[in-house]
Amino acid sequence: MNATLDPRQAAPAHGSRFVRACLRQPVDRTPVWFLRQAGRYMPEYMAVRKHHSLLDICRTPEVASEVTITAAERLGVDAAIIFADLLLPFTPMGLDFEFVAGEGPQVNTPVRSFEHVKALRTDRIDDLSYVALSIEKVAKHFAPPRADGDQLGIIGFCGAPFTLASYMIEGGSSRNYIETKKMMYSDGAAWSMLMEKLVTVLTGFAAQQVEAGADVIQIFDSWAGALSVTDYRQYCLSWTTQLVESVRALGVPVIYFGVDTASLLPTMRETGADVIGLDWRIPLAEGWEAVGSGCGVQGNLDPIALFAPEDILRARVKEVLDAAAKKPGHIFNLGHGIVPGTPVDNVIRVVEWVKELG
Repeated sequence: MNATLDPRQAAPAHGSRFVRACLRQPVDRTPVWFLRQAGRYMPEYMAVRKHHSLLDICRTPEVASEVTITAAERLGVDAAIIFADLLLPFTPMGLDFEFVAGEGPQVNTPVRSFEHVKALRTDRIDDLSYVALSIEKVAKHFAPPRADGDQLGIIGFCGAPFTLASYMIEGGSSRNYIETKKMMYSDGAAWSMLMEKLVTVLTGFAAQQVEAGADVIQIFDSWAGALSVTDYRQYCLSWTTQLVESVRALGVPVIYFGVDTASLLPTMRETGADVIGLDWRIPLAEGWEAVGSGCGVQGNLDPIALFAPEDILRARVKEVLDAAAKKPGHIFNLGHGIVPGTPVDNVIRVVEWVKELG
């Protein structure tokens, strides 16, 4: 962990309770937002999707900002995460991909050789500027403080090197990550070059977002849970740490999130991220103990609990808040993203309960 960045903890209080929580500064109540809070469960989003593909929305700042703003305002959350996709950096790197109905993202020509890695570009980061333009619009919209005096936080994001590499190599989602691990184990030169190129592009991409007005950057390591602690430490930790340190050097906090990562939490903390996102599989108090008291945590309600009857859902929300025990540095969220079909009213109720109980 880069200890030279720690003085930011003593910085003046930010106008956003969400950002203050990321820095483990005092807040009047627990801030709340949701992974995939703008998505297919929300009628307003589905109305937009009738006229635009997912990638069209991401690449059209007027539409991406509208979707982002609508979700944050409808739910009453404390932060808006820009509507984008993890794989957007692939295109300027020279790697085409598409979304296949029912199957998710698909890379047309997976990266499987040193030569292919060598051909990937790092000099076209400016092609991603449409995300920064979306953030500018969102930041401008939320610039005036809300009625309670709080400034809504603006979240930018990017994928982590391992997760993006796995998409590149597998050609899409995977159950066992065989091709990814084959390159990790057998072609160190290709793996190192791929990691280096991804860190370069992701650092530049994050810098664009911060310059445009992002208060926090979340780094998604969606597939890190597929790794043993040994493999994560040997093949991923140094590269992820480099990315986290580069983003923190921009002057914003970093949230680092992975799925099914209970065994990795102490090692993930070594990246120096300000906040570690917890999935729902580990009790929050246990997860916080694993990352240590000098780090914030985000989470960690089971997304499917949003389908539960009101009494059970409220009890689960209270359980998460009780486990956090009002310690500085907790951000209420789900342990993963909101899924299609989730009742919008239940999501809104959770926000209200966090404001009441937190």
